This record gives sequence, C-alpha cells and structure tokens, in this order.
Amino acid sequence: MNIDDAGLTLADPTAYADDQRLHAALSALRREDPVHRVDPLPEVNPFWAVTRHADVLEVERQHETFINEPRPILVSAAQDRYTAEHGRMLRTLVHIDDPEHKAMRSVVADWFRPRALREIEVDVRRLAKRSVDKMAELGGECDFAQQIAVDYPLYVILSLLGLPESDFPRILQLTQELFGSDDAELRRGRSPEELLQVLLDFFDYFNRITADRRANPTGDLASTIANARIDGEHLSEADAASQYVLIATAGHDTTSSTIAGGLQALVAHPGEMKRLRRDPELIPSAVEEMIRWVTPVKEFMRTATTDYELGGKRIEAGESLLLCYPSANRDEAVFDDPFRFDVGRDPNRHLSFGFGAHVCLGATLARMEARAFFAELVPRLQWVEAAGEPEWSDTTFVGGLKHLPLRYRIT
Repeated sequence: MNIDDAGLTLADPTAYADDQRLHAALSALRREDPVHRVDPLPEVNPFWAVTRHADVLEVERQHETFINEPRPILVSAAQDRYTAEHGRMLRTLVHIDDPEHKAMRSVVADWFRPRALREIEVDVRRLAKRSVDKMAELGGECDFAQQIAVDYPLYVILSLLGLPESDFPRILQLTQELFGSDDAELRRGRSPEELLQVLLDFFDYFNRITADRRANPTGDLASTIANARIDGEHLSEADAASQYVLIATAGHDTTSSTIAGGLQALVAHPGEMKRLRRDPELIPSAVEEMIRWVTPVKEFMRTATTDYELGGKRIEAGESLLLCYPSANRDEAVFDDPFRFDVGRDPNRHLSFGFGAHVCLGATLARMEARAFFAELVPRLQWVEAAGEPEWSDTTFVGGLKHLPLRYRIT
C-alpha cells in the first residue's frame, strides 16, 4: 500500500468499518513511517499520524507539551472552522487542559474510584443477569449489538446518574447521533449546524436535570455534578451539561462496543470460547483482550505547544497529532502475535483507555461491567454462531459493531 494512501485511511470513516483495510494501512504506517504527515483532501485539516505504541505513550505522558485544545478529536475542516468562529459549546474533559481539566475531573472522580464502584457491583451484576436473561427470552436469535449490548451499559451508567428509565431511549438516540455523525444509518446529519442541534438537544435535557437537582438534591451522580462548586461557584450550565454528556455517552457507548466486539471475537475464535468456558478465571484477561481487540476509541488529537522531535520527525508548535489507538494496540514491538485473539494474553499493555493525565475516568467501571456480563453469559451459553454478517459503524472517533446477528442456545 502506498504510504500516503495509508495515511489518508485514518481520515476515512468507512475504513473503521473494514478491519482488513484499516489494519493493512496501520501496519504499513508502523513499518514504514510511524509518525506520518497526513495532508489530506480539503475536507480535513492536516495532522501527524502517530501509530506506534511507544510514540503514542510518549505524547500521552507529556500533557503540557501536547494539549487537547484546540483540536481534541479529528473532525471535518468545516467543523474546525465553525468551532474557531463560534467557540466550543461542548467542554468535556476530552476538550480541556490543566489546570481546568484537573479541577473539572475532581468533580466526579470519587464516583469512579474502585472503592466507590465496589458499592454498586451488586447492581452491575444484577443488570448483567437481566441482560443475559433477556437474551434467553429472545428465543435463540437476536441482533446482539442492538438488542443486548447497547442496553446493559446504558442502564448501568444512567442508573448511576440517577436518570429515569423512561428517558433511556432518548439518551441512546442522542448518543448514536453524536458519535454516529459519519454513519448514514446512525446520524441526524453531518453539517456543523446539524451536529450543533444534537448538542442543543442534549443540553436542553441536562439543563433541566441540573435545575431539578439544585432544587432537590439527591445522592446520585447527577446531583453531584449539579451542585459541584469550583472556586466557590457552581459550574455553568454548559460545563455541567458537558460533564453529563461525557458520562452518559462515552460511559456506555464504548462499553457496549467492547461487549459486542468481544462476543463477536469469541464467535470467530471458537477455540478461545471453549478455553474461557473451561477456565472462567480467564474472564479478567479475556476482557482486557476484548478491549485491546475492539479499541472503541479510535483516536484523540493533541496539539504541540512547542517544537518537538517525535519518532525522528520534527513536530512544529501548533501542529496537530492523531494518536491512533487501534494501531498502538496491534504494535508488533509490544504484543506477541498481535493479530491473534488470546483470552489469556498476559501482559496486555493496551492503550485503549489512554494514559497519563487524560486516562479514561471510567476505565474501572467499564472493566467491571464487561467482566460481570461475560461471567454471567459464558457459563450459560451452550453454543453460538453467526446468523448473518456483522456490521461496524463508520467513524473516525468512537464506535464498534452496530449489528451482530447471532443464533445461540442459552440456559
């Protein structure tokens, strides 16, 4: 593959729905030009593609040299221009840097510490059992991605927030529209104005939650966000809503992608399924392998604050870098036989949750959810096979399987 074509692949949402095409491009980049200048078509602004594990880690470790602002994720040039002209409405932890990032992270960090999460583990297991029970009730055939995988982590995270179950379908729709803007099946639209309307709908919903929790505080996570103070002041409506949006969307979409992609990998590698059934103690390592294999977050962007040499290339101040997590997670220098799905892989130094100051806040919860689900599913799943072709979402940011038709027998 021509190396420039390989670089352009990273800006093509359809490539992430074609595993063979994507990884052919990423392997070529790691081998021939691991820090590669991508100067694509006018639709996307230029960036450096960082594809080796070591180089991604080097950038992640230096959060003052490589910052999130003003380009935290890869979007169209039109979207970049719109943000530059109108300002950024969404200001999640993904979009901001220290010291603001540290202050905002502290608002919700206690909710995601292992000690706090142990208190909800019983509820997580109950919801996992409910999801597997639902799978059994569907009569031996379902679209696992649509009917099981999206609901389970959605219920976990929105229950943590304290939102009513009747609102869950609306949050799911908005999440799919937000992350699925490049996918014809999922998106509401692609223009900056249409994407803005999705955010406005999110903000309208969460602003009402903020007003309610300030008037009637409760013990849920939504109340913590609504009543948090930084330097003695409540969060602005926009900052509070941004916190909700991050937790409510990334908090379930990435986990649902891991669970669907993890089960699809077990179906495609029946020997690993048998291995897991024989030895359920492998479930924690199997979940880590699923997270590596799927890599739900495809990239984050960083901008250099000073000139810097990375992988033998000179990055100039103000230039953007794309941290390519699917590539880092298949790096031959780090993983033995990286294209083999191995439920017992150890060590497994994947970067799916990032590293350093911006490491994923919900990593412990995501692991807990996936472990609980497969601990419930694997002993009950007598056999399973594909009932059609799996389909992945078109995306350059967050995504995974959107359809996974299966036939199975479950107790």
